Amino acid sequence: MANRRMAALVAVAVLGSLSACKSSNNNGNVEISGAGSTFINPVMTRWTADFTKLHPNILINYQSIGSGGGIQQVKAKTVDFGASDVALKDEQLSTMQPLVQIPETAGPVCITYNLPGLDQPLKLSPEALAGIFLGTIKSWQDPQLKKDNAGVKLPKLPIVVSHRSDGSGTTGIFTEYLSAISPDWKTKVGSGTAVSWPVGIGGKGSEGVTGNIRNSPGAIGYVELSYAQQNNLPTALIENQAGKFVAATADGTTADIAAFSAQISQDPRQPIVNPPAGAPDAYPISGLTFLLVPKDGPDQAKRAALKEFIQYIITDGQATAGSLNYAPLPDSVKQYDQQQLQQLTANGQPLS
Repeated sequence: MANRRMAALVAVAVLGSLSACKSSNNNGNVEISGAGSTFINPVMTRWTADFTKLHPNILINYQSIGSGGGIQQVKAKTVDFGASDVALKDEQLSTMQPLVQIPETAGPVCITYNLPGLDQPLKLSPEALAGIFLGTIKSWQDPQLKKDNAGVKLPKLPIVVSHRSDGSGTTGIFTEYLSAISPDWKTKVGSGTAVSWPVGIGGKGSEGVTGNIRNSPGAIGYVELSYAQQNNLPTALIENQAGKFVAATADGTTADIAAFSAQISQDPRQPIVNPPAGAPDAYPISGLTFLLVPKDGPDQAKRAALKEFIQYIITDGQATAGSLNYAPLPDSVKQYDQQQLQQLTANGQPLS
């Protein structure tokens, strides 16, 4: 009996010691969760790593599940922040807890493809892109495609369209562009993070779209530029309103933002697709991305850490964005972001 009592006392002591160690290890740590856009995942990964090096007590977990998923998790209050490549409209905001939408970076959506034997970038006019995704252009031998790529031998293959099957801000930017350049697309399909595609094969995430394209000669789809570069995918030149075929680059997005500077200064939710002819260097399929942040929360330490992380993103983190082929924010948007950031509170009290 004495041995049993001694064993029990030892077990309690060991458990108490382990509990104390666990408490000590977690003491002072703050965990922040976020979810959403795959478009920004490459730069978000860098931001979280670099910020944690500066603030080792702040742990950030970001789930790259698509803008639609991020919006739903913010709505369900299961994450501390979301990320979306399409800003929420007033009617959407009315169904959610009070939020601020903070533009964090910008970038191009590129068109990638699998065309055996093509050793130079594919050129695509707005008419060609709309026709391909509407399903009215079905072959790479179509006259419109031959016109866009004069003197280039295109393969004798049917076109296989690949698109996102999940809720996606990348889809939102791309369909906003298609709606801007094609009345047929606007009336028949429209824009949004999820649409009823007239043609094509769905893939979950950029990985799914990429897999479809790689496995299907003649395929075409859309992904974010950083993802295309990391996976060595070819990207098409897109004709803008100035009649110039432009590559998907961060500089092209910067020129796009500049073309809409007056509108953005009034409301950063302004789409920046299909800029006017006065912006000859602008890449026409670009978008700002947004952090979706509840205005208030119950945990003072977590809210202060979240504010500090966002402050890092919209200041020092912009240089990192530029190094990963995202377009850094212009000063006018940074000023807007600072105003939004000051609205964050904890239990209704301002954050320091």
